[in-house]
Amino acid sequence: MPRLPLAAASLLALSIALAGCGEDKQPAAPAQSATPAAQTSAPAVAAAAHLDPAAAKAVVGHYAELAGAVFADALSSGQHLQQAVDALLAAPSATTLQAAREAWLAARVPYMQSEVFRFGNPVVDEWEGQLNAWPLDEGLIDYVAADYQAALGNPGATANIIANPSIQIGEDKVDVSQITGELLASLNELGGSEANVATGYHTIEFLLWGQDLNGSNPGAGNRPASDYLIGDGATGGHNERRREYLKAVTALLVHDLEYMAGQWQAGVAGNYRASLEAEPAENGLRKMLFGMGSLSLGELAGERMKVALEANSTEDEQDCFSDNTHHSHFYDALGIRNVFLGEYRRADGSVLGGPSLADLLAKADAQTAGTLRADLDASQAALQKLVDSAEKDGVHFDQLIAADNPAGQQLVRDAIAALVKQTGAIEQAASKLGLGDLNPDTANHQF
Repeated sequence: MPRLPLAAASLLALSIALAGCGEDKQPAAPAQSATPAAQTSAPAVAAAAHLDPAAAKAVVGHYAELAGAVFADALSSGQHLQQAVDALLAAPSATTLQAAREAWLAARVPYMQSEVFRFGNPVVDEWEGQLNAWPLDEGLIDYVAADYQAALGNPGATANIIANPSIQIGEDKVDVSQITGELLASLNELGGSEANVATGYHTIEFLLWGQDLNGSNPGAGNRPASDYLIGDGATGGHNERRREYLKAVTALLVHDLEYMAGQWQAGVAGNYRASLEAEPAENGLRKMLFGMGSLSLGELAGERMKVALEANSTEDEQDCFSDNTHHSHFYDALGIRNVFLGEYRRADGSVLGGPSLADLLAKADAQTAGTLRADLDASQAALQKLVDSAEKDGVHFDQLIAADNPAGQQLVRDAIAALVKQTGAIEQAASKLGLGDLNPDTANHQF
């Protein structure tokens, strides 16, 4: 997804304050690089010289340790999801379908906390799209309602891979008779449309829940388990191919998670972690803060919340089939907090802690460290209100952004404002650590 430069924080804050929600969206910000440019100017290097090199190196090393733990948990939860999918396919029932859905929800917890490592680390950013691309035109994959709304001009919007051994995309006929992970990966952005997403968490989500046809009313998708039955009682049609699709896309997810867990494994020559730890510690610190700021502002506050809020668009909420968006936003923000504090609560309940940015910043400027910690806490509190609205009051994100729900919209607006504010504190932290301007360079890439 596109992301804004950190210097745009004040502009985004102003646009939130001045633009009425539901008005026309503003033009997208210029494309930005996923990697912060190495700081080469003499003043910034001199300013950074007061950092204790050993302490800075320890912080970057622990950052890599955190990433290793998060991606390991994402892998193990993905494997558990695969086991639950296998159980569903072995004996389709309401019970096994619910278990697969719960495994999917559990898998999102560590994965969302990994997204802070995406920004600043090209190995993650270049890999992420195959796992978490959204929104998607689900008519590419399976049956949809007659009034289904697709991306304008998408040639694959109603291709229905499950129903057809070959699909027509413009003048091209594509053979999809053998459903494999390799085939599905090749179909992402088919015909040049980003809405054609054939793999990843959200494709699995759609296959488990089906379309959410409730709009801004209560309720998530309600696909029946009988869509996976063979023979008597089967619904949906083409069930053999639907089963093949779900199995293949889940196996691909696990394969992709295995790759990334390996990139962050300690003591492996030539993997990404080894290269990160070999870099000057200053570069690692910049990547940490760049990742925190980019996820906080352009991605979470902007793409994932502000876009849906302004358009009152349930299609632009992230976990739209399962109505799990509140949790995804909460855990995205928690990942930012994890990196600053140098701590992560693992899937088994244990807490991984160690040398942190918070420690380093407190030595450089205790007041700035306290401000950032308070702003991170405020963002978590604001996002907790979205969680409470869904889990306690039954009012989910798609209901909060409805045009006729000003109180719900205000909850979302408050969370956006908190994220914008914390981004300013992240920039200030970078300045106090002598890391200079975090604005990313495009590096001739388009996002």
